[in-house]
Amino acid sequence: MAEEAEPALSSLLAGGSIHLTATATDREDAVRQTGRALLDAGAVDAGYIDAMLERERSVSTYVGEGIAIPHGTRAATDRVLRDAIVVLRFPEGVDWQGNDVRVCVGIAALGGGHIALLSRLARVLLEPEAASSLRAAATESQVYAILE
Repeated sequence: MAEEAEPALSSLLAGGSIHLTATATDREDAVRQTGRALLDAGAVDAGYIDAMLERERSVSTYVGEGIAIPHGTRAATDRVLRDAIVVLRFPEGVDWQGNDVRVCVGIAALGGGHIALLSRLARVLLEPEAASSLRAAATESQVYAILE
């Protein structure tokens, strides 16, 4: 039996979950905004935002190439309602413990799905060309194409 292909990452983007002109005062503000976008997308309950902040305080979600992937702690999986991705682009950048973050890709995954989703995102977003394209994305369709 042939193995099924994983759905495109873009299929996890809910309508209205791409914000290309966000601004944040600091890393915590950026994480809160990313969590709020997941909440607004109907992917998580409000408690997930606190779990995202807890994760960030214990381990930075900065992954390189100007990108951070905020997500909740393992204990917060019961706060996830459905798998989802949100993308917030910060054109002016956010200081992330000395790193310049231009894009936050927030994730929520049911059960133990965070690790697989993080791995898939990292394979895409740590490609310098894809990361550069995401940092420069000016339209939602460009973001969808990068995550296709």
